[in-house]
Amino acid sequence: MVCYKSDSARIEPAPLPLQRDMQAAVDAIMRGAPPLALFTTMARDRRLFFKFFNSGLLDRGHLTIRQREIVIDRVTASCGAEYEWGVHVSVYAGKAGLTDEQVASLVSGGPDDACWDEADGLLIRLCDALQETCTIDDALWSALAANHSDEAILELIMLAGTYRTVSYLVNGLRLPLEPGAKRFPVN
Repeated sequence: MVCYKSDSARIEPAPLPLQRDMQAAVDAIMRGAPPLALFTTMARDRRLFFKFFNSGLLDRGHLTIRQREIVIDRVTASCGAEYEWGVHVSVYAGKAGLTDEQVASLVSGGPDDACWDEADGLLIRLCDALQETCTIDDALWSALAANHSDEAILELIMLAGTYRTVSYLVNGLRLPLEPGAKRFPVN
């Protein structure tokens, strides 16, 4: 798995304070906490910052928080994006009802691990298929369609792709791990 030194970012973040509208966008997500390195790095370019922020899928859509976090955590773990995985697990794993065993399984386990029910395992299968082949075979599609609306399936695919992009960003930029964020479990 990827691990970065705290001073290894390839691009310096934008200086604080951020421009008012960018700071407002960050504040809406961070709710009083300091901005993440990813956000301040993206703030170097106004256009890219708002393209990035406007494509977010952390709102109440067609998925539960549990479904959303299983997908985000599996994709970011599969990409070795410890920065983003750690931020999400630290903030959302408890809210999503994910146990420590499930969190560890999302990094190094599989959909058939005893800690997953069939519905959760299906989401992990989807993430793994998209990561490995960038497509969904007919059997997996049928299982998804039997359990999710068309709109939810669209959101699942978009969510997986969005967090693959986020993984590219945090890994490519070598962002330092956020203080207090979870780290990949040691096997």
